[in-house]
Amino acid sequence: MGLTDIRQKIDKAAKRAGRAASEISLIAVSKKQPDERVEAVLDQGHRVFGENRVQEAQDKWPAFRDRYGPCELHLIGPLQTNKARAAMELFDAIQVLDRLKLAKTLARLAQEIGRCPDLFVQVNTGEEDQKAGILPAEADSFISECRAMDLPLRGLMCIPPIDEEPALHFALLGKIAARNGIGELSMGMSGDFESAIAQGATHVRVGSAIFGDRPSD
Repeated sequence: MGLTDIRQKIDKAAKRAGRAASEISLIAVSKKQPDERVEAVLDQGHRVFGENRVQEAQDKWPAFRDRYGPCELHLIGPLQTNKARAAMELFDAIQVLDRLKLAKTLARLAQEIGRCPDLFVQVNTGEEDQKAGILPAEADSFISECRAMDLPLRGLMCIPPIDEEPALHFALLGKIAARNGIGELSMGMSGDFESAIAQGATHVRVGSAIFGDRPSD
């Protein structure tokens, strides 16, 4: 499909929802993509990307930033506490704040480093055992605990179950955000980002529809 097609779809989805396309940040999910595909998207002027693993991002993004200048990098995969310092030094946003231990680690490191990336709380809207994230019933109290640590909570993130209507999960995330005064919603991927935009997404995470399918290992 490609970057241009996705941008056009975002524009149309925003217009249908009575929103401005400028309200929506397109995160190009570059995890496990060959460098030449990432370079092709960078050459088109795109500068917002998502990575799943700290190590993979460390291996490629310093060089890309040297060549292309500032790029906004989002961590969208699970974060182990022992990788937290490296993540804070490399990423502009961490979208996977999903447990108190990690929140405490980020708060401590923020004091040491003197800065902290924007943070999104990951909410397990489908309450799936195999998926990370705060349960919806616990989200309000977790958000309060994070704020008490002076963490820069910018938004919420979710990954709906693959076999359920995603709009229901996007609506649930929006309700949690609204009652907690949170303005950013990272939701929607290649197959459902238009539905997410209709439900108020401010960040959509699109990988295969931009880059093509990831090469098999």
